Amino acid sequence: MLNNDVLRSLRYILNASDAQMSEIAALGGCATSEGEVRAWLKREDDNGYAECPDPAMARFLDGLVYFKRGKDDSRPTPPLELPVSNNQILKKLRVAFELRDDDLQAILQAVDLPLSKSELNALFRKPGHSNYRVCGDQLLRNVLKGLAQRAA
Repeated sequence: MLNNDVLRSLRYILNASDAQMSEIAALGGCATSEGEVRAWLKREDDNGYAECPDPAMARFLDGLVYFKRGKDDSRPTPPLELPVSNNQILKKLRVAFELRDDDLQAILQAVDLPLSKSELNALFRKPGHSNYRVCGDQLLRNVLKGLAQRAA
């Protein structure tokens, strides 16, 4: 899924302004201007559209965790894992919104995409694990859609 699509969805879920989105990115260590964030949030066919790079997306997701849960100064900033995958985005969303397995199952059930607990846990395994499952674009879109319904 495109980083820009994820950012637009998160902006809707958080009901955040461009300035707030820039502040969230800054919490994660990504120094961006409000104009850069505005360009990332535009549609592909709009004038001034810019693609959100993976390092900025990774830092924004870290900032989202700090924004929602607070920052523990005793812990070091997590290293960047590039390129950003749908699985990593899903993991960060799970941490930021404090979602448990049953919460994620309820979110997916609400958007008519039921997953068993084992299928869901496979998404959070490390790549290379025998039970690892790649998170597809459609699954991530449905999680974001379910989060938006939950926030409304």
